[in-house]
Amino acid sequence: MIMLGLLSPHTYPRYVQIFCRSFKPTTIHRCQSFSISCQSEEYIRRFISENTEIVGEQSLTPEVKLRLFTQNCRFWRERPELWPFDDPYWAIYWPGGQALSRYLLDNPGVCRDKTVLDLGSGCGASAIAAKLCGAAHVVANDIDTVAVVATQMNFELNGLEPPVCLTNNMIGAQAKGFDLILLGDMFYDEALASSLHSWLQYCIKTHGTKVLIGDPGRAQFVEHDIRQFLRQLAQFDLPESVKDENYGLTSSSVWCYCPEL
Repeated sequence: MIMLGLLSPHTYPRYVQIFCRSFKPTTIHRCQSFSISCQSEEYIRRFISENTEIVGEQSLTPEVKLRLFTQNCRFWRERPELWPFDDPYWAIYWPGGQALSRYLLDNPGVCRDKTVLDLGSGCGASAIAAKLCGAAHVVANDIDTVAVVATQMNFELNGLEPPVCLTNNMIGAQAKGFDLILLGDMFYDEALASSLHSWLQYCIKTHGTKVLIGDPGRAQFVEHDIRQFLRQLAQFDLPESVKDENYGLTSSSVWCYCPEL
């Protein structure tokens, strides 16, 4: 769900800049040209298998395996215009998502027997962590259809049945029935943060939903008015490789949304 144009150079990894720098002007045209392929799950699965690497040991959650984009992958060196889909933000394990997933794995009672929505699920790591912790029902939501396939593949990679995956924009929608909403690295833009603030507040007051947020301290997050409604639950030191990829960010935190604060 992350759009490159809304991010400053210091909010996303170095290799994402290299990979996505020239995608924006041609993304829509390419996806239309590849419309049949974009709609074929078999094609997408094969493409993901051939153009990602199974990693995880260098993250905050070494017990979770993910198919991600690395320097060993073809498109690290390939011409960006040959990439047939939207920008591959599902292929990055973002630091907020890492902290959120680590927190869930360390505190399985948060998810056990709960119905969980992973909003902006990307690679599906937080949804995987929720399922590993015994969540009764997990829904992964991302507007990128390729991210949905990647999530399904990552669930299978970890020996799990794929979750329910939704590609509609759920921000502002009726989200009753969820005990817990997870958001990793979603507060990268002030306007989006404001819309999330209103919607999350509605979900909590109307449905009693619990909300957990993972973020490494982006300015759009820590400087937004929403910050006054958050209570920090945990902070994790990032592995050295993650620090290098994210311009020296040293830690990432998990927050609980508390409108009553």
